[in-house]
Amino acid sequence: MKKGLLIFTLMLLALGILAQTTGSFIPTNNASAYTYEGPRSNVDRLKINTYVWGQVDKPGVYLVPDDTDLLTLLSLAGGPTENAKLSKIRIVRPTAEGDNIIWINLKKYLETGDETMIPVMQPGDAVIVSGTAYYAFARAADFLSKVAITLSLYNIITRM
Repeated sequence: MKKGLLIFTLMLLALGILAQTTGSFIPTNNASAYTYEGPRSNVDRLKINTYVWGQVDKPGVYLVPDDTDLLTLLSLAGGPTENAKLSKIRIVRPTAEGDNIIWINLKKYLETGDETMIPVMQPGDAVIVSGTAYYAFARAADFLSKVAITLSLYNIITRM
């Protein structure tokens, strides 16, 4: 009985470790793609919802002025993490014909300073910052090590 309870407890612990996730979601319920901010410095401002996912410090939904560019949005999201693949940032832009995917090479912008490479965000844009191949390998290795530890514990307990 004690052996079965110990196995059950260890399996729950292992599942808890394997199921750990991070991230947050901030729901919005705006009916329009734009939100009116009111006059600021005698200029009327509209705000739009944009989404930032992936390898940034603070992924989520951002309500930003309608003239916000990609650099500003990524900065609001805390900037890219060390695992971000800056050479292949994806913007999914909803259109009447369906989603349009725009690829941005932020690494090339950082090398050249060419501002024409940085797009202005539009309502509903989703920015996806992928991880590098090293990041994917590290995640897979971490998962496999947790599985190996769990199996080792199970093996030790069943041989008691």
